[in-house]
Amino acid sequence: MIASMTGYAVMSREIPEGSLTLELRSVNNRYLDIQFRLPDEFRLLESAMRELLNTQLKRGKVDCRLTFIPYANTDLPQKFNEQLLNKLLELNNAVKSALSDAKSLTVADILRWPGILSSDTLSTTALHESCMELLQATLNEFTATRVREGEKLKNALLERLRQLRQLTTELSPRIPMLLANFQEKLVARLQEAKIDGNDERIRQELILFASKIDIDEELSRLQTHLDEVEHTLLKGGRAGKRLDFLMQELNREANTVGSKSVDAEVSKISVELKVLIEQMREQVQNIE
Repeated sequence: MIASMTGYAVMSREIPEGSLTLELRSVNNRYLDIQFRLPDEFRLLESAMRELLNTQLKRGKVDCRLTFIPYANTDLPQKFNEQLLNKLLELNNAVKSALSDAKSLTVADILRWPGILSSDTLSTTALHESCMELLQATLNEFTATRVREGEKLKNALLERLRQLRQLTTELSPRIPMLLANFQEKLVARLQEAKIDGNDERIRQELILFASKIDIDEELSRLQTHLDEVEHTLLKGGRAGKRLDFLMQELNREANTVGSKSVDAEVSKISVELKVLIEQMREQVQNIE
């Protein structure tokens, strides 16, 4: 199955001390980039949460936000972090020594400082299991949303793949027709100029013209790349990087076809090929 890098999921769980809500959202990114926003009581869980996300996600910019709302009637006695207070006082004195006009920290500043107050009843160890279970449940739903989005991307890519195949089949018959037209015009011009147009001279001119407009190799490579794109999509898995590479190869061949064109219809088809490939490339950038 194909998974998108775009996804969203949010779940909540009630615990004796209050309500936990965990939100996961992601957008496309070249690598896996996980950002956490956690309450102070849960910061020690970041390493374990990151490890769990790393086992199931490989690409995307992921935001993980955990919110804890204590019950209004829950008695949560506060504990003062004296070690952090001493550190703040040391830093305050250092700043005052360097900048004499700097203002000292106020009592309100210190009380608002993250981690200066903590609850005796909220133990990170006690909450660890509930939080990790909530993360796993949210991650399951998050992964499901990425798979559903990935299925839509796959179907859209397969449809554009069908359109690309149709356009390439329209190119093949154009080359013999162009050669025939060129030969007819060449003979007519030689006759108008009253120049002896012997078979050998015409043959050489045709060979030279044919070499300039020959796109058989490009069409063959286009077909090979299209087959590989289809195989990769149907095989599934983490295919984003492989598909991105194939889009580059398809675009290269389409550009070469356009550069060899001496026919308005071939040029038109070449442009349509590049437009479709660019649309596919933008979609592929969202695939994990």
